[in-house]
Amino acid sequence: MDKKIGFIGCGKMAQAIIGGILKSKLIPAGQIIATAKTEDRLMDVKNRLDIQTSFSNKEAAAEADILFLAIKPDLHGTVINEIKDCIRPDAIIITIAAGISLDFMEKAFGKKIKAIRSMPNTPSLVGEGMSVLAANTSVSAEELDEVVQIFSSIGRAAVMDEKMMDAIPAISGSSPAYVYMFIEALADGGVKAGLPRDQSYQLAAQAVLGAAKMVLETGKHPGELKDQVCTPGGATIEAVAELENKGFRSAVLSAMEKCSVKTNLLSKNKI
Repeated sequence: MDKKIGFIGCGKMAQAIIGGILKSKLIPAGQIIATAKTEDRLMDVKNRLDIQTSFSNKEAAAEADILFLAIKPDLHGTVINEIKDCIRPDAIIITIAAGISLDFMEKAFGKKIKAIRSMPNTPSLVGEGMSVLAANTSVSAEELDEVVQIFSSIGRAAVMDEKMMDAIPAISGSSPAYVYMFIEALADGGVKAGLPRDQSYQLAAQAVLGAAKMVLETGKHPGELKDQVCTPGGATIEAVAELENKGFRSAVLSAMEKCSVKTNLLSKNKI
């Protein structure tokens, strides 16, 4: 990929994406530039990743073929106003913030731009993320494929219509928190049964990781995989029956609905 990639903001998610790009060897480190507000952050990123760094958002915007806005949602208006006259005519602008619509980006720049709205999740920090992308009509299929390659370097990436983006936090963006709670509950059960705490976390986390990998790699329905574990009259079906009795599925569905309602509310009030 013969591109210059810029990052305005260089927090954990930006660093994860940069790390993925470098690990996948999509482009050399010298073709990446990132900005930050503090000298400590820039020095740390420069020393660890060996990329270009700058205090100037305008400099990054002027150099980038693909520009990530890796900033908080409420900073988008200010930063876009700062850089809108500096971006390259064919630059692809990517936001990774929740609630920032393509329409907002186009209006904020005040001109026709190539815009992509993305939503990565925190497992991207360890290369197992799930990112969802939505692009405006100015982005070509080839350009979108290049951006998908970038996000694929930190896990998996999917392209969807923007109208689906507000549904993503409940199932992808926020769901790692639910999974962490499940792992913690499994570990508590292990400790209750007499296992050491550290081993309980390891056993629980690996079981969740392995189960997820089975779904992704076998292509089988989760229900079918569950049935394979449940032998007739066995202990697992007893546990499954108790989860059903306690409303396990309905609790998850209710939590996702609450998450989606809040996401929609935040999106309307974000800017």
